[in-house]
Amino acid sequence: MKLIPISFRLGLAALLAIIVADAASQARGASPGSAATPAESRIAVILVYHRFGPKVTDSMTVTTPVFAWQMKYLHENGYSVVPLSEVVKFVLGSGSLPPRAVAIAADDGHRTVFTDMKPLVEHYRIPVTLFIYPSAISNASYAMTWEQLRDLKATGLFSIESHTYWHPNFRSEKKRLAPEAYRGLVATQLDKSRETLERRFNSKVEMLAWPFGIYDDELIAAARKAGYIAAFSIERSNVAPGANVMAIPRYIVTNHDTGRAFANLVSGGSAERSIQPSLPNNPY
Repeated sequence: MKLIPISFRLGLAALLAIIVADAASQARGASPGSAATPAESRIAVILVYHRFGPKVTDSMTVTTPVFAWQMKYLHENGYSVVPLSEVVKFVLGSGSLPPRAVAIAADDGHRTVFTDMKPLVEHYRIPVTLFIYPSAISNASYAMTWEQLRDLKATGLFSIESHTYWHPNFRSEKKRLAPEAYRGLVATQLDKSRETLERRFNSKVEMLAWPFGIYDDELIAAARKAGYIAAFSIERSNVAPGANVMAIPRYIVTNHDTGRAFANLVSGGSAERSIQPSLPNNPY
């Protein structure tokens, strides 16, 4: 098992101390025990991350200090981080969620999920669903290894689901290929990913994150045929009972989601109370 360097772990501990002190000094929002609003009781919010690091390198990067602040905010303000499978039951009407329910996912299998996300997930003991496209694992320089994914799963906090086999753009592939070839590509992407992940981790794979958020009726039918019971988009919306279970919306989290922006995001837009200001620049 690949160990996290001691210097990183010490740096993370110091970072957590800074974040805790910063949140305590700046917080002006709801107290952890405050009652949920009616809107917060009827919806869930799914946050999806991609990669982390000490600085922003692209629009999908959330710096590790900002992610630490976000998890501290959830912890201190009465939010319940629930498994994504519980949100699926909520959508189908076969289960309920606590007020202020938030689910967390991470797409693509970037190596910083292991180095940066894992320590904070373990610190707060929160469930996370990883949507993986297997062709990258142990192959692409940016991706985790199979060993690292096994280590994440062994924590009991990370579940592993499908993001197709190599993350194709189905819209462009449909234009490029003849109809029969396109249907074959779709079937391969859906089946090969699920079969690979189930074989690697000896666990059922039933959820799918649509690559680039692209889906249509044909793709949904193919996903159902392949055995998926739920699929997720990147449409920025709250999740309510009765939503389309094959296109459940998620919010892509960016490094700008701090302070009032993050508070409104996780409250489903109902955060009208005074909220702490954004993090200062360079919180290291």
